[in-house]
Amino acid sequence: MALDALTRLAEERVDHRFKGLPPDAEGLTVGELAAQRRNLFTDGFTTPVLALSAERLEHNLRLMETYAARHGLAFAPHGKTSMAPQLFRRQIEHGAWGITLAVPHQVRVARAYGIQRVFLANELVDAAALKWVAGELDADPGFRFLCYVDSVRGVELMDEALSGASRPVDVVVELAAGEGARTGVRTEAECAAVADAVAGARALRLAGVAGYEGEVPRADPERVRSWLRRLVALAVDFDKAGRFAGLDEIVVSAGGSAWFDAVADVFADIPELSSPVLKLLRSGAYVSHDDGHYRELTPFNRVPEEGALEPAFRLWTQVVSRPSPEQAFTNAGKRDAAYDLDLPFAQVVRRDGGERPAEGISVTGLSDQHAWLRTDGGADLEVGDWVGLGLSHPCTSFDKWVLIPVAEADGTVVDYIRTFF
Repeated sequence: MALDALTRLAEERVDHRFKGLPPDAEGLTVGELAAQRRNLFTDGFTTPVLALSAERLEHNLRLMETYAARHGLAFAPHGKTSMAPQLFRRQIEHGAWGITLAVPHQVRVARAYGIQRVFLANELVDAAALKWVAGELDADPGFRFLCYVDSVRGVELMDEALSGASRPVDVVVELAAGEGARTGVRTEAECAAVADAVAGARALRLAGVAGYEGEVPRADPERVRSWLRRLVALAVDFDKAGRFAGLDEIVVSAGGSAWFDAVADVFADIPELSSPVLKLLRSGAYVSHDDGHYRELTPFNRVPEEGALEPAFRLWTQVVSRPSPEQAFTNAGKRDAAYDLDLPFAQVVRRDGGERPAEGISVTGLSDQHAWLRTDGGADLEVGDWVGLGLSHPCTSFDKWVLIPVAEADGTVVDYIRTFF
């Protein structure tokens, strides 16, 4: 990986761009601030401030590394969750095959920080972006890039934009998760037509099949497994038809953060094909997990013997108004907290160095810069108290913070994660 680029992140100067950092750290480099090992609660950090748990982050990285290895899966975690090259590096170090991304900008970020294998979970028809990808492939023989195709028209646009490229772009036919689902080819016959179009394109090479089971309508274990079996059958049919001739490996890919147990089960039964199969899982939310949506949906709830992810985010806010015994307001709102799936959850209260559960306290709404708290008559909460909030949906937690402290359990900040949204 491009360690020089990662090193340069530590050379960035701390200033007004970064929410929550200590004002007296102005002018220090990020690396110098990290070396001071300041305490999140006592050494000048201002509220609101989002923090990642160092221990829980490491736990989640290790757990998914172990899970993928146990089930014979290659792992390309979805980088759009964090858009954090430092976390990409740690995911690679924990066994990831590469990084999944969604749009060209994200691929450019990954390449700037040395990611050598990128799976773009989208059909790419932007001519300027395709020309850039072709340039990256030409300049770096070690760079592997794959993306979806889901239409004959898309194949034609891609082939036209890539005219003259010295290396073909590897593509996988995306099978839609069902009628009315998001992207992807709806029927197997249409998949064959798209594959035929790829075979006739000079600048593309068919590398496999893929899709996203999270879009299966009215998803339940049987519906998801049924669709995954369709995906595997499509790969088998393509192989029998000779569509993968000459490949070193055949890519079969699926796997969001809600059904990777089903992916593991069905992919375990992929039959022997004409080339080895790269069974590629793409779950991304695991890296931080959450206290809401994914805590409820994680497959580890169904297979507890495999372990459990741990929520690594906590948003620290401060009570700035206590107008009545039933109401309080803290200084973090929609600009700071994910709210697209669930409101934040009041978890703990800190006062005078002590921490206790946030009993009798709930978040009922968010304004741009305030959280609305409901408190029952016995809730012990005062202006100036810090309230730690759990969050739902990692993807819309990371994107609100440019530089995120990584804190150990006692509050010691040991690193800072830079994001690029």
